[in-house]
Amino acid sequence: MAGHNDSPTPGPTPEGKGSLALYVHWPFCVSKCPYCDFNSHVRETIDQEAWRAALLADFAHEARETAGRRLTSIFFGGGTPSLMPPATVAALIEAAETHWGFAPGIEITLEANPSSVEAARFADLAAAGVNRVSLGLQALDDDALRFLGRAHDVSEGLMALGTAQSAFDRVSFDLIYALPGQSEAAWAADLRQALSFGTGHLSLYQLTIEPGTRFATLAARGDLVPADPDEAASLYELTQELTAAAGLPAYEISNHARRGEESRHNLSYWRYDSYAGVGPGAHGRRGGCATQRHKKPENWLAAIARNGHGIVEETAVPPQDARIEQLLMGLRLAEGIEFSSDGLDLAAVGRLEGQGLLERTRNRLRATPRGMLLLDAILAEIVS
Repeated sequence: MAGHNDSPTPGPTPEGKGSLALYVHWPFCVSKCPYCDFNSHVRETIDQEAWRAALLADFAHEARETAGRRLTSIFFGGGTPSLMPPATVAALIEAAETHWGFAPGIEITLEANPSSVEAARFADLAAAGVNRVSLGLQALDDDALRFLGRAHDVSEGLMALGTAQSAFDRVSFDLIYALPGQSEAAWAADLRQALSFGTGHLSLYQLTIEPGTRFATLAARGDLVPADPDEAASLYELTQELTAAAGLPAYEISNHARRGEESRHNLSYWRYDSYAGVGPGAHGRRGGCATQRHKKPENWLAAIARNGHGIVEETAVPPQDARIEQLLMGLRLAEGIEFSSDGLDLAAVGRLEGQGLLERTRNRLRATPRGMLLLDAILAEIVS
């Protein structure tokens, strides 16, 4: 993150007022991971035809609200969207192109579990139009995978990774580090192995204990002791060093990529561009409004039948609130944000610059590498 000039890091494609990102939430998983606080649900049976029809209806509503925009990216998240039948994915992609039209080189990402069953669908998902996959490997050690409640082992995960690299133009995968008792040497070995696989993007997350999860229950009982904050900070710094040396520097706190292989969808989110969100629990931001869908799958389906869309809340975002949200997200990026005094405590900004935690140029404000470690505290200070 050092050595910035005054210009932001260019994204894969320019964004504009006529562009839009689309997020599609598939809420179902085979099982609930103990660290996960996402809107995911386990159901014995799923009526695939009903779900396809409901998602298409939600698409149509958002298309009416965002007429005239073209899609730069689609992101199928979850849950476990690789459990969707490829025919459903194909129908949704086709509908998206019909409703909005696609910008040249559109990025279409699908999150996938690295199981052999789901990997068998990768060729069909690619034929459906998916050109980027994000694999939830999460660890490269079988003991760590068992601790994280994952259903796959390392061998199965690496086979799925190889299948993904054969099927898709672009592949990313997730790893979770700062596990209880994880040493710097162990994480360095795992990360070097991960970097050797040759993917152009990695998402590397420190384990956090989220309220309402199984891990939160264990931590409250004293049966799980999170990593020491100082040790976690050392692992973060090691992560930055190794990924940068391998040509995949951090472009966001937890995301690393070769230049040009940044996630276009995620950049749209962090840069505060417009995006539509469909499916249970999905959030969206378009036309000065924030939207939220019903979280529980059954409630979302009922809302579709009743209203033709799954929205539970749609609120106008006041300009001051929008500026604060833009700051909160934009400073996660290595490129930072366009500098403006709006919403900022300039005295606090100056003080943090002097401490080497922020850097300001004529038209950009960024967190330094040291500042990224303290970003939550920095944001609390500078937002006026």
